[in-house]
Amino acid sequence: MRNRALITGVTGQDGFYLAEELFRCGYQVTGLVRGQRNPMVPALRRQLPDLDIVHGDLLDQGSLITAVDAVQPDEVYNLGALSFVPSSWQQPMLTSETTGLGPLRMLEAIRVVSGSNGSTSSQPGIRFYQASTFEMFGQVSSSPQDEMTPFHPRSPYATAKAHGHYTTQNYRESYGMFAVSGIMFNHESPRRSEEFMTRKVSVAVARIALGLDQELRLGNLCAQRDWGYAGDYVTAMRTMLQADRAEDYVIGTGAIHSVRDLVRIAFDCVCLDWEKYVIVDNDLLRPDAGVLCGDARKARQRLGWSPLTSFEQLVSSMVEADLHRLSAAPAHDRRSRR
Repeated sequence: MRNRALITGVTGQDGFYLAEELFRCGYQVTGLVRGQRNPMVPALRRQLPDLDIVHGDLLDQGSLITAVDAVQPDEVYNLGALSFVPSSWQQPMLTSETTGLGPLRMLEAIRVVSGSNGSTSSQPGIRFYQASTFEMFGQVSSSPQDEMTPFHPRSPYATAKAHGHYTTQNYRESYGMFAVSGIMFNHESPRRSEEFMTRKVSVAVARIALGLDQELRLGNLCAQRDWGYAGDYVTAMRTMLQADRAEDYVIGTGAIHSVRDLVRIAFDCVCLDWEKYVIVDNDLLRPDAGVLCGDARKARQRLGWSPLTSFEQLVSSMVEADLHRLSAAPAHDRRSRR
């Protein structure tokens, strides 16, 4: 029997890489998508032809119960969320409902379908993964951060994620469910949405190299982050659900790089001097949250997980992918910033 997995947020960066990872491991994979006419589904079917689709909405408890009952998954990966932090300030209620209460609704759906009654049976039933985030740490006073570092969320997104994180712990402890959270630090790829800073850089560098733009405006070049490759991080997600014991894990590279490092490496990929093209825009400056760096020793020791892709390889892959995409696009599409 093939293992069956259900993924929410399958149309996003992480959902796509996770589906690929699970297919490689022989799974039958179903993606949960919202809306019968979701515009992303046709492209998803072309890229992942073996992916099954089920309709459901993290805002609708009944639809999740129906989806879980129909799929009968062995594993559920809850990656669905409103994940762009700045937007959470414009949509705090929707962020709370989707990102915060969405995990609760999915856990309830699993509990209802599996008939969990609070016992701590040795049979784990449906295993559940919650995508938590380093944003829950907020304004940090010490670095690196591990599983024992206190949370101090400082955005509606981070607050909602903390709710989902603690809900996952609660269902694990109260119902004996195999439910875990991965506290993921920044993980990027060529599939990252363009509103995120790393992709903003890779797209701008490709456009400048092709003569389509002349400058890149950024805020604080000294800001430091722990950036890893999304393809490596979904392996950690899968591995957490294969463990003998349900535990939460911090997933990060343990290495920090500045925005200046990111920009320099990206421009080096196209043999250009970044200082000739980058403009520091004061309107883009944001308060610095301190040094955010993941201490993934627990994951290395208990899961045998470690990142395989270097920061330089990651940045290079993103620039090369955008160069290829823009070079292959029709002329009128290349002139557009989108």
